[in-house]
Amino acid sequence: MSATPSIPKAAFWMALSVTSFLGMSIAGRATTAELNVFQVLELRSVIGFFILLPLVMASGGFAAMRTERPLAHIARNVVHYTGQAAWLYALTLIPLAVLISIEFTTPIWTAILAVTFLGERLNRARLAAVVLGLIGVVIIVRPGMGSADLGHVVVLGAAVCFGVSLVLVKSLTRTDSVVRIIFWMLIIQSAVGLVPALYEWRNPPLELWPWILLIAFTGMSSHFCMARALTYADATVISPMDFLRVPLSALVGWLLYSEQIDVFTAGGALLILLGNLLNLQRKPIKPAEVAAS
Repeated sequence: MSATPSIPKAAFWMALSVTSFLGMSIAGRATTAELNVFQVLELRSVIGFFILLPLVMASGGFAAMRTERPLAHIARNVVHYTGQAAWLYALTLIPLAVLISIEFTTPIWTAILAVTFLGERLNRARLAAVVLGLIGVVIIVRPGMGSADLGHVVVLGAAVCFGVSLVLVKSLTRTDSVVRIIFWMLIIQSAVGLVPALYEWRNPPLELWPWILLIAFTGMSSHFCMARALTYADATVISPMDFLRVPLSALVGWLLYSEQIDVFTAGGALLILLGNLLNLQRKPIKPAEVAAS
């Protein structure tokens, strides 16, 4: 996925990615209001598989999807599924902007895990990013002051799971393509989530299907568009554009759900985003790592 560098094209694909992420958040809230989290994830994986099929066929068909690292794929997707379930559950508990702000600690946990398991170095910029991110979370959650919410803990757990997942994806990208990684993600997560989804399964009402299709589509398009943006510009250019999700999520939460954001959430989010900007001083992120995270 190499292309001639182009800031306008990178901005275009990032705009589509941010729009997809926001659409996924809105669809996630609409679907989990009617269905349990596991059923939503199962529908998203199954429908997403059929959406991915044209790319699978264009990449050599099912034969090209064979992998020599099935255990790594299983481990990655069990952790990623757990993170997704926690993220969707937290979406029903806390304001959208708070959820997105805490979710942005994922690169912080990834940095810590990469040092521990991949042997990457923890330089001053990374250390500062970790410290700022942790302080930002403490400011938002404010433990011991009566403001901590179950949703804060759940989405923080989701962010840690996403960090573990991304480290495993980094390892998988050494041998497997983006399409293959996403292919096995959908297959494994469909299998993992089948039993809990069927346990409380209910037929979705007709009016809910547009939201189900939207969450399945945006779950794919958000990461694909970000990967496309990374083919036109480095992560140091496109990642700050992704940070627009925080204020835009706050705007969506205010317009659609009458959610209010206090000064602590805003201040904590700024520290988390500043930590991410410092963390971008490391090597650029590969499209495969983003597309499958």
